[in-house]
Amino acid sequence: MTEASRLPTLFIAHGGGPCFFMDWNPPDTWRSLEAWLRGLSVEVGDKPRALLVVSAHWEAERYSVTAHPQPSLIYDYYGFPQHTYELQYPAPGDPALAEEIVRRLGVAGLPAEIDRERGFDHGVFVPLKLIYPQADIPVVQLSLRAGLNPAEHLAVGAALAPLREQGVLIIGSGYSYHNMRGYGGAGQRPSIEFDRWLNEALTADPETRKERLRDWERAPSARAAHPREEHLLPLMVAAGAAGQDIGKRLFGELVFGVATSGFRFG
Repeated sequence: MTEASRLPTLFIAHGGGPCFFMDWNPPDTWRSLEAWLRGLSVEVGDKPRALLVVSAHWEAERYSVTAHPQPSLIYDYYGFPQHTYELQYPAPGDPALAEEIVRRLGVAGLPAEIDRERGFDHGVFVPLKLIYPQADIPVVQLSLRAGLNPAEHLAVGAALAPLREQGVLIIGSGYSYHNMRGYGGAGQRPSIEFDRWLNEALTADPETRKERLRDWERAPSARAAHPREEHLLPLMVAAGAAGQDIGKRLFGELVFGVATSGFRFG
């Protein structure tokens, strides 16, 4: 691919469980985020050869990569209507891409391994049902690594950045705010404070962005927004893969009472 056709990297908010596929009160609770996700394929432009998704919902001792040719789905949410446990997303896997990812991480000195059995969790299949509903693009999922070291996850992104020139769309799937006690309004103020910092950090020059993300705990309301950072770490991979590309906020609204953002690099 030419530099002009090199795919971007994305950080998306994947909502709450299967939230886009059920009724809510009020009915428009998730509507704006759903509409944005449905429009992302147009924003990306060129149809990717494959999707590499880093979800907040998979942590492993070593970076692990799915390599099943026809991955199943993991309905890792609880207490939702029965029909949400029957959702389907029959996208194929890409074992060859999984092997390449492990190789690239190994060259970078990052411990990685293939997982030939695991399927896709809801941080993958729920947003992809909106972004690429045809399920005709191969998908590979990459885990977070236990310990949740931000600098290391930035390094993972940097090691995988060349895949962007091979038609691979790298997506960090998490949430810009993730404090279960704050949804519905109680977390609105800290979410706005953290979101303002996040936007400034991601739209800064690449070196400043890297420094700020490594020290994200120093941000205003950082731990109020992320008592545990697993929903922020997919952003580190997407930002690490951005290279010299400046971040741009594509989505920024109050969703379920808290500031919610989505970003593009490149």
